[in-house]
Amino acid sequence: MPGEKPRDFKGTMRKMLAFMGQFKVHLVVIFAFAVGSTVFNIVGPKVLSEATTALFEGLVAKVSGTGGIDYELVARILLTTLGLYALSAACSWVQGWVMAYVSQQTCYRLRGAIARKIDQMPFSYFDKNSTGDVLSRVTNDVDTLGQSLNQGVTQLITSVTTIVGVLVMMLSINGAMTLVALLVVPVSIVLVMVVVKRSQRHFFAQQALLGQINGQVEETFSGHAVVKAFRREDEVVRAYRATNERLYEAGWKSQFLSGLMQPVMNFVGNLGYVAVAIFGALLAARGTITVGDIQAFIQYVKNFTQPITQLAQVSNVLQQMAAAAERIFQFLDEPEQDAERATARTDDVACDVEFDHVSFGYRAGEPVINDFSARVEEGQTVAIVGPTGAGKTTMVKLLMRFYEVDGGAIRIGGVDVRDFARADVRGMFAMVLQDTWLFSGTIAENIAYGKLDATREEIEAAARGACAHHFITTLPGGYDFVINEDASNVSQGQRQLLTIARALLANRRMLILDEATSSVDTRTEERIQQAMDNLMAGRTSFVIAHRLSTIRSADLILVMDHGDIVEQGTHAELLALGGFYAELYNSQFVDCIDEVD
Repeated sequence: MPGEKPRDFKGTMRKMLAFMGQFKVHLVVIFAFAVGSTVFNIVGPKVLSEATTALFEGLVAKVSGTGGIDYELVARILLTTLGLYALSAACSWVQGWVMAYVSQQTCYRLRGAIARKIDQMPFSYFDKNSTGDVLSRVTNDVDTLGQSLNQGVTQLITSVTTIVGVLVMMLSINGAMTLVALLVVPVSIVLVMVVVKRSQRHFFAQQALLGQINGQVEETFSGHAVVKAFRREDEVVRAYRATNERLYEAGWKSQFLSGLMQPVMNFVGNLGYVAVAIFGALLAARGTITVGDIQAFIQYVKNFTQPITQLAQVSNVLQQMAAAAERIFQFLDEPEQDAERATARTDDVACDVEFDHVSFGYRAGEPVINDFSARVEEGQTVAIVGPTGAGKTTMVKLLMRFYEVDGGAIRIGGVDVRDFARADVRGMFAMVLQDTWLFSGTIAENIAYGKLDATREEIEAAARGACAHHFITTLPGGYDFVINEDASNVSQGQRQLLTIARALLANRRMLILDEATSSVDTRTEERIQQAMDNLMAGRTSFVIAHRLSTIRSADLILVMDHGDIVEQGTHAELLALGGFYAELYNSQFVDCIDEVD
């Protein structure tokens, strides 16, 4: 994406300050100790100048024979200076420790807020946004914010305090020399404004492109086998390189402009340093100021230009923090799922289901389900069949309240599912989806995901019922075999068996089987079908299948096409009807004959 400024810098910073309002006491401590550290550090050169003056005057007196150096006075001054610098270091340590706590706590709580937000986000958000971009907000953006916060806030306080304090000290020494030193300020301010204006958009683009490239990497590695199978390595590398080059452009421009400030400001500062040294020498020659004052003033000039340089760097850090914070708060401000109204409980509700003129579309104006009506009695096994894209899986997602219907209603036990809490609705179902999903962990842990307090005996019984026990025992470690992150160390069919075992162990009142046997061989399918028949006995079950031979014993078959029910009945009734279902059923065998021919 092209470089651009944060959409609302001030608004983002207000949200950031509001979020950090929980650390008010800590921020006050940080401010107090940061100011204290800076003040003690500023007073040091003025006190030290007295030692320089005492040494110079004592040396002159010794040379002229009128006196000598007062070493006791010099020692007292040096000890006082040492004490001031020690106090400055102690204050700096305290504010650094508290600031580290605040920044890390902010990151910790932002990650927690994002994690909670993810749980409240509608499924439609993840249909439109890449997983990698969401992960980038949790990792890269939060880390960037934390680092920038730790560096920026303290630096901002100390730099502003230093500028004010040094200015006061310089004025107390000599007003004319102070005016000479201030000549560098307008030049510094102009340079800061130019750099900030140019670097701001590059920092935002860098964060956005980082999220985009993370999405590409996550997608590519998740589909690595597909990329290899279709020989699309060059295209993947080309797309990655294009994004990486744009990230490189934004990155080097932002870092170059940020780093350019230091040498430019040093040059401007050195000019002021030279001017003050010459002018101070003239004043000392006239006896207007002491040698110690010149030494202290030269130190203050250096201390005065340094915080201006630091403020320029802080401005870049704050821009980077704002870019990261904006992406985080954009995510946290995304609309959540509709509020729960939860006026009913699922505990004693009957498991009959009614679809009453249901309509739904993933996008406005593009309906997937037009006018779906059907009634399923408690304990029935209902098969939903139809060509790809007919809306079968969508109906299941609506039943589970992964999405909300646009029109009509779905009722369980005569109660609209929207009157139940989403967690309660989902707690009624055990499900096996077409897309199997296993977590990184042992096989036993994955099966026990259906019942977290299950014993090893219950886990093994569920595995036997799903015909998975035999292959599990052949793996190293058996039920303690660790499945890797993407479950690539077990086959697709074995994954399917494990998800079926998970559903068996959950032992819920209602079942959803979306192509549950699509990835197993025919022999295993027959055994699983028998296990499923036993499991579905007395339970309301929804079975989605393309292989119509697997649902011949269903109590009711709903035939869908283009989001509507075109036929319904038993297998025998629909075949006798000779309509759409019969055509689908017979096409299985025709396709096989055509393939053999």
